[in-house]
Amino acid sequence: MAAAGDGPWLDDAAGRLVRPFTVSNGRTRPSVALDLLSHVMATGATPLGYLGPEHAQALDLCRAPVSVAEVAAQLKLPAVVTKVLLSDLVDCGALTTKPPEFTHNPTDRALLEAVLDGLRRQL
Repeated sequence: MAAAGDGPWLDDAAGRLVRPFTVSNGRTRPSVALDLLSHVMATGATPLGYLGPEHAQALDLCRAPVSVAEVAAQLKLPAVVTKVLLSDLVDCGALTTKPPEFTHNPTDRALLEAVLDGLRRQL
């Protein structure tokens, strides 16, 4: 039985009925360099040609600036597949990207330990 709004793509018992890499036509490398923390935002331009339902969902999620990681989580797709979908949308002018801006060093040991502690508390 499919969850509400998911259509034929998800099944409660079986999970995803379409394999994630089918969504990206087997591609594993995006044409645009995207980091998980990169922000993407819709430009308002309509993509030419047919794009899959996942492209439309991703574009809808990007009405406001959002990170690549958040789009992947919302689409319930692996990050690499999401990066390919988003790069398709960037290539056709429907999305714009902005590299992540760090106020702290992302490899700061104290920051990474704080994140790890937080994750351990959640488990």
